[in-house]
Amino acid sequence: MEKDMNATENLMQKERFRPVDKAGLGGVALGNGFQHHTDYECLKTVEAAWKAGIRLFDTSPWYGLGISERRMGLFLKDQPRESFTLSTKVGRLMLPQEDFNMDQLLWKGKLNFGYRYDYTASGVRRSLEDSLQRLGLSSIDMVFIHDLSPDNGDMKDSYAYYFEQAANGAMPELTRMREEGLIKGWGLGVNTVEPILQTLDVADPDVFLSACQYSLIKHEEGLNEVFPKVAERGVSIVVGAPLCAGFLAGKDRYLYDGNFPAGVKEKLNALHQVAKNHNVDLRTAALQFSAAPEEVSGVIPGAHTAEQAVENANSFNAKIPTDFWSELKHEKLIEQNCPVPNM
Repeated sequence: MEKDMNATENLMQKERFRPVDKAGLGGVALGNGFQHHTDYECLKTVEAAWKAGIRLFDTSPWYGLGISERRMGLFLKDQPRESFTLSTKVGRLMLPQEDFNMDQLLWKGKLNFGYRYDYTASGVRRSLEDSLQRLGLSSIDMVFIHDLSPDNGDMKDSYAYYFEQAANGAMPELTRMREEGLIKGWGLGVNTVEPILQTLDVADPDVFLSACQYSLIKHEEGLNEVFPKVAERGVSIVVGAPLCAGFLAGKDRYLYDGNFPAGVKEKLNALHQVAKNHNVDLRTAALQFSAAPEEVSGVIPGAHTAEQAVENANSFNAKIPTDFWSELKHEKLIEQNCPVPNM
């Protein structure tokens, strides 16, 4: 019993890697998410983000089946490696396949790759080696085990099998790679809270990429279930999809499956009304909201144009009146215990 208590105390006291900068750029759009974009347009987007001060970058082999990593690396390879923080993901291995059927995928354009799931130790090693080749870089800072979640319909009924595979393979292997100095931190990159809580019970992660779970539209589970647990261990959260895949920035879509859950459009209208009352840009407020909690170490909105990248970067530094946040709480549009900027 005493040995177990000491081990728990060590986990709680451990100093874990966190990105230096909260403001980041996510790589979904660079992988032709939702629509096709040219290589030139995406390169200019990353360059614009950099010039606007962004130094946190997230990508994945899954984004465009390798395209996002290639495009992001094309710019980052020429920057001093110690000047930025980079994360990518593991869990799917890319397989050359020119006729791969992508009709049901988020990614558009010509991809030339298929994939298979692999959460084993050897799969993690191979995936990271492949990613370094696509990126043209010598190292990766944070690694997220990707889409290991019961909401991943691609897994059908195999989530428990894959989680066990990762718990025995990917998780201890990433811990070894951290101890070897090959990476600085690891966690999961998922869209639900359940796998995050499970992983805290069975492994020693440093940082989670929690997508779709902490935005102005939806944040209750992340705030009340995940944040207290990660805080106990000194683990941090990188917020993905802070704009709900564009929903909070004027796009006619909500997240990634093409559906609008009940009540989200009504809530968006109510948020817009409060923003209008205080002359606040809702996209800016959404990004600052996601960045406010102490447990959050990064926020990674996507962009596919230079203009979007600059607007997002500037939003993290804009001033928002405290009365705006007070009215959101008064109208019960956000939880009363939500941390907010300037309050």
